[in-house]
Amino acid sequence: MPRGFAGADDGTKMIKQIFYDWGGANTGLFYGINGLRGEFIDGVMVAGSALGDHGAFPLYMALVALFGLFNLAAKRRDGLLAFREQVLGWMLVLAVFSAAHVVDGLLVGWIKQALDFPRPPLALPPGTVNVVGTAEFHHSFPSGHASFAMVTAASLWPLLGGGGRWGLALYVLWVGLSRVNLGFHFPADVAAGFLFSLAVVWILRRLLLAILARVEARP
Repeated sequence: MPRGFAGADDGTKMIKQIFYDWGGANTGLFYGINGLRGEFIDGVMVAGSALGDHGAFPLYMALVALFGLFNLAAKRRDGLLAFREQVLGWMLVLAVFSAAHVVDGLLVGWIKQALDFPRPPLALPPGTVNVVGTAEFHHSFPSGHASFAMVTAASLWPLLGGGGRWGLALYVLWVGLSRVNLGFHFPADVAAGFLFSLAVVWILRRLLLAILARVEARP
């Protein structure tokens, strides 16, 4: 049982059983995904995990800024009002992405420390978990990689079309599966990271839009 629930009352244990253990499905899904092995699969999953590392933020930020710059340059002949809206759209994406990265990182780090859920190698019987890389044992919930992947995808989502959105969805799925396959997280950790960070991005975007509306409404 995760340390955060050790000594908990029956009601709390029931909540854990429903929302984290999923009636045993969390562990079953973990074994199913973690059991997919092979040299090619390992390489793909290691790459997916690297793409979801918080350390990739400066690179992603630079790529988004460059893409926005050239996208706006290609549309420079649009009407002034339309061009202004496009510039505001890209600036909003950059603002949400950067702010969400900071807020999400702080909150996820705090939750990890506060709950201190065990990772699969500690929570499950010895020898039953395949770990690629250096095994980790604590701070499993929620997945930081999954959180960062969702922050990236949700921040960029409003300005991309169908093809770009499919790419973002695949990226998020790739990162999430990699963390389970490599033995670092349970599926529930990944799902929580996705949902939590999606909420963070949504709230920040709505907040910034409200602030922009107030600024534009000034006489």
